[in-house]
Amino acid sequence: MDDIKEIEPMVEVGQDAAKREPGEVVVGLDIGTTKICCVVGEVFDDRVDIIGVGTAPSVGLKKGIVVNIESTVKSIRKAVAQAEDAAGCELHAVYAGIAGNHIKGFNSPGILAINGREIKETDIEDVIVAAKTVKISENQQIIHVLPQEYMVDDHTGIQNPLGMTGVRLVTNVHIVTADMGAVHNLYTCCRMAGLEVIDMVLESIASAYAVLSADEMELGVALLDIGGGTTDLAVFCDGTIRHTCEIGLGGHNLTNDLSVGLRTPLQEAERLKEDYGSAIASLIKPNHVVDVPTVGDREPRKVTQKVLVDILQARIVEILEMVNQELINSGQKNKIHGGVVITGGTALLANLVDLAEQIFDLPVRIGYPVKIGGRVEEVHSPRCTTAVGLVMYGRKNRAQKINDDSSMVGRMKSWMKKIM
Repeated sequence: MDDIKEIEPMVEVGQDAAKREPGEVVVGLDIGTTKICCVVGEVFDDRVDIIGVGTAPSVGLKKGIVVNIESTVKSIRKAVAQAEDAAGCELHAVYAGIAGNHIKGFNSPGILAINGREIKETDIEDVIVAAKTVKISENQQIIHVLPQEYMVDDHTGIQNPLGMTGVRLVTNVHIVTADMGAVHNLYTCCRMAGLEVIDMVLESIASAYAVLSADEMELGVALLDIGGGTTDLAVFCDGTIRHTCEIGLGGHNLTNDLSVGLRTPLQEAERLKEDYGSAIASLIKPNHVVDVPTVGDREPRKVTQKVLVDILQARIVEILEMVNQELINSGQKNKIHGGVVITGGTALLANLVDLAEQIFDLPVRIGYPVKIGGRVEEVHSPRCTTAVGLVMYGRKNRAQKINDDSSMVGRMKSWMKKIM
């Protein structure tokens, strides 16, 4: 993750803009518990322009896991069709997000003997292979192997050891695994919707590309993505990822608590949360009354807004305290000098920043997608950070592939010179 860079927006005018060649289309597909979001980006060497957005209610997922393939496929098709209409092109391949409490993250070391010669690209590849040769559960598969740092003999904190000389090369990597069945079902849904999945990306890692700055990741920052079904935590320090965790609670739990507590349908509870919700009940006027629809033909009931917010506050406090305890238990809390960034749909809950600062005792801000061009206003929401981040992850992946291809060409030329 040390190669995450901010993408500065660039606006071109006049003849230069007309002469610019079209960029490559990269698509991010956020398959969430409450919504499907498809974002189409036109990728250039120096920027990303958003050219199409499509959203649809998510039907068929629970806590990030597919429970109904047919319904999920329909939701994906609807969101993709909207994005295709907006972008004016057909979409065939996507970077898809994955979340859920079945996902596990852990750190693993790798060691390789160099014996006093220069370190080559193949050595870096081999030491990473050594680091990911670890025993995992039979039902889990690796979806990410993210190098954190390298060590050459006694020299630590190295980001790229290529060309260095030493006796021993060591690396630490962060490995993310996911349930095989959950991954397979997401691939199946995309395939049935007519889409090829280029890569499956942990949603909190994708969101980091959209909302975090290089300075924050260097200083130490916790990214908290509170989605509909899950809360995803990712901690970055010294420019690289240090810790990930998935918590099986999210915005849908707040909605469900309102539905049960106020005896109102789920869709009405969601509307009430958006219209009158807050994270701190003490800031609500005690005499402010709202109408709460009931089931059947009964008349709406009168309920004070404070009662409504009391219900929401109890659940959001539970989620934030679980995150805080995870930061403490993992040993990452004292490394977060850049504070906490909260994103995802629940980040829009009023007064959430104030509550989070009380619980974490750290500065907190809401994360919006940044450093993009094009239809910025259509994705300027914490709800869109994962899908935008997937596009930016795809941009990095594209640049990495170009670099890898160039390196391969160089190796081939060198090899040809030796045999000729």
